[in-house]
Amino acid sequence: MEVVEFTPEREQYAWTFGGVPPIRKVTPGTLMRLWTEDAFSGRLQSSSDRPSEKLDMREVNPQTGPFYVEGAEPGDTLALHIVGLEPARDWAASATIPFFGGLTSTDRTVTLQEALPELTWIYQLDRERQTVRFEALRGELQLDLPVAPMLGTVGVAPGGREVRTSLVPDMFGGNMDTPEMRAGSTCYLGVNVEGAMFSVGDGHYRQGEGESCGTAVEGAMNVTLIVELIKGHAPVWPRIEHDDHYIVVASSRPLEDAWRASQAGMIAWLGELYGLDRLDAYQLLTQISESPLANVVDANYSAVTKVAKRLLPIGDAYDGMHRHLRGHAATL
Repeated sequence: MEVVEFTPEREQYAWTFGGVPPIRKVTPGTLMRLWTEDAFSGRLQSSSDRPSEKLDMREVNPQTGPFYVEGAEPGDTLALHIVGLEPARDWAASATIPFFGGLTSTDRTVTLQEALPELTWIYQLDRERQTVRFEALRGELQLDLPVAPMLGTVGVAPGGREVRTSLVPDMFGGNMDTPEMRAGSTCYLGVNVEGAMFSVGDGHYRQGEGESCGTAVEGAMNVTLIVELIKGHAPVWPRIEHDDHYIVVASSRPLEDAWRASQAGMIAWLGELYGLDRLDAYQLLTQISESPLANVVDANYSAVTKVAKRLLPIGDAYDGMHRHLRGHAATL
């Protein structure tokens, strides 16, 4: 197995999906060891730091990539298996940012409400105990929370010569912010342009469903993944498979449209897996689906539809690609 190690210099970050030349080419079957910067570009380091003073909003959510996958063509499916996610620093940051988040006025939901105050929380990582420490800024409470590393952003270049900011989730993936994007998961993305042009970033040391205030425990991440290519069979919306669930993530506004798209995406996948008629799949899904929120704060909201494999016959999604990649990962 070919191994590629890549740590970007600051000038090599990608800030969009689409419109960026590839940082390098890789072949299917490659193991990649990557470093990703946090969503704040490392600029929030102290509880005294204020986002309006420290952040350049043109340089948030830096991506490592894009990578050109040899042989990838529009209509193919890119499979990215996340082997491991390891915090790259001993601290991470979260913040409230003016007119951003799920429980404040925003530039899209405009009221006369004043902006929430700018506050920054720094979480210290205990590597031995695998916890991060929450410390209240306006009280005495301290809690050690289990580390649950995930990638907020995984995506490919969109089609139609579109260029989309790395803050946006859509059919190409992007800033979906789902905790399902964790070690042991395989993400399937439809290829829109030659080479797929995928990027990853926005590491979270942990995040609750929905990412309520708009920022998770944001931290730099060491990412290990395997790249594979499936000819044809491109899904409309990003799919994720791990040992326990099949998952579809869809992104839109209003939130119910994101939910509808993720449900329809799962109906299509159940049809592929088990030969189900669309209405039979709809009926089955109604009885077994789970619908956690991924994010309710980005330019598009992201909704998840997941079904437990234990409730279904043994499937063979993409000819067993997830099982195949899990086997490779187990030998590393």
